[in-house]
Amino acid sequence: MELNTVGTQWTDERIIDLVRKLRNDLIKDFLDERHLKEYADQQFRVRDLTPVKIEFIKKDLKELMISPVNVNHYGPLMNQIRLTDSAALTEVNEQLFYKEVESVLKRYLYE
Repeated sequence: MELNTVGTQWTDERIIDLVRKLRNDLIKDFLDERHLKEYADQQFRVRDLTPVKIEFIKKDLKELMISPVNVNHYGPLMNQIRLTDSAALTEVNEQLFYKEVESVLKRYLYE
């Protein structure tokens, strides 16, 4: 007798690829200087981003884009995708992506 198991389309590799794509799409938004300045102003009340700081932020964001996905950081999201067999993002999960980008921004905003 064969057990009827529900297969999932979400392998670990596909989940990591999805997280990488979502993370990198967000990073690309921040590589746009206008978006970067607007976000720094709205979220951190920082209005005086110098051209030098902007270049350092962009450099670090580009490095983040090519870095491997931090599976510890995104673990809750990855588990949710496995359990629900769905890639629908909640606001809480969306914040994981912003937190990673904000960690780069904070290095330069509060110097």
